Amino acid sequence: MPPAEPHAPRSSLRPHPRNPYARLFRIPGATAFTVGNLIARLPMGMFSVSAVIMISGARGSYALAGAVTATGLAATAVVAPWTARLVDRHGQARIAVPATAIAALGSLSLLLCVRYGAPDWTLFASYAATATTPNTGGMSRARWAHLLKGDERAAHTANSFEQAADELCFMLGPVLAAFLCGAFFPEAGTLIGVVLLLTGVLVFAAQRSTEPPPRGPATTKERSPLHARGMPTLLAAFLATGAVFGSMEVVTIAYADTQGHKAAAGAILALQAAGSCAAGLLYGTLKPSGPPHRRHVLCVTAMAALMTLPLLAATLTGSLLVLAGALLVAGMATAPTMVTGMTLVQQRTPEGRLNEGMTLAVTGLLGGIACGAAGGGWVVEHLGAAQGYAVPVTAACCALLLSIARACATSTPGPRPARPRAANAA
Repeated sequence: MPPAEPHAPRSSLRPHPRNPYARLFRIPGATAFTVGNLIARLPMGMFSVSAVIMISGARGSYALAGAVTATGLAATAVVAPWTARLVDRHGQARIAVPATAIAALGSLSLLLCVRYGAPDWTLFASYAATATTPNTGGMSRARWAHLLKGDERAAHTANSFEQAADELCFMLGPVLAAFLCGAFFPEAGTLIGVVLLLTGVLVFAAQRSTEPPPRGPATTKERSPLHARGMPTLLAAFLATGAVFGSMEVVTIAYADTQGHKAAAGAILALQAAGSCAAGLLYGTLKPSGPPHRRHVLCVTAMAALMTLPLLAATLTGSLLVLAGALLVAGMATAPTMVTGMTLVQQRTPEGRLNEGMTLAVTGLLGGIACGAAGGGWVVEHLGAAQGYAVPVTAACCALLLSIARACATSTPGPRPARPRAANAA
């Protein structure tokens, strides 16, 4: 029948209901760029842990190690949006490869400075140079958005996969770094991380057929993503969400230490990441319903509610096993929250500025992680480790209030555009 003809090509690509991810990787080049991106993304969870182990072991100061990594985080918050803007303007391959090379040189410089006893200031300068590392997760999401433009359900599945990949890499990265530094030599984690980063970015950049076309200087004169309607409040929600992650990590390590099992903190935190990874993959199989801003409010509400479980487990039971189960369940709300948040960022970012918009979201997360770690550490030191779990609860509630405020602002019609003068004159 004639009406069925327009839907025939779409039905041929329709994924099986039980495996909606199959459609994503039937796209030519999708598997190749995903493999390269995962290789490049794994070191993101390795570098900070490797730097702390390397610097503290050689200089005998965790304070110095923490200050160096914090400097790198601050430098990334400043440099990353500019790198992403260049990626949007000139293309992923042209910018990501040289930017990665500069970051790799910074990591190697840090390794050599620590190895040969260079002055402390060289450590700060070297690690700051790694701020040019491109947002590989954001570039991968930009490719999916380009390839799946107009297909909301497939884009939802792709965003869910990317969030699960983030959780997997940040779960395995610290474990791999600690193993390499302990089993071989203190610099092994940084060295292997550099090799993986360079290899992954080169493989990813070589997949030119799936790369979004660069917009060029002429089309990037649009307003910044920061000025898009609802974006500042959304980025503030990302900041609060990052505080959940940062405080949870510090408080869990401190709590395990007070229980005499500090070495178990890594495994307990891995359970939280595993819960988030599994929930992200499951969330990607569901058909999105309702507007994204409403889904975001629901997901943040679930996150705020589930974050009370670790607090209750720590204050009422004092059992690490119960806490581990509570973190596993609490982690299940973080991936859906991030998926819907990234979907909103993609929708609100002006055309041709997608990498920049998503990098701003990641920058907000990094800033929140730093603030959450500092806040969690302060509460642990002054009030106790169990009470420290109130910090992620508070941060999640702040994210919820911001999400509700943003949803209300989005649902309110904006001001009518002014009529042209010529029309008025007519």
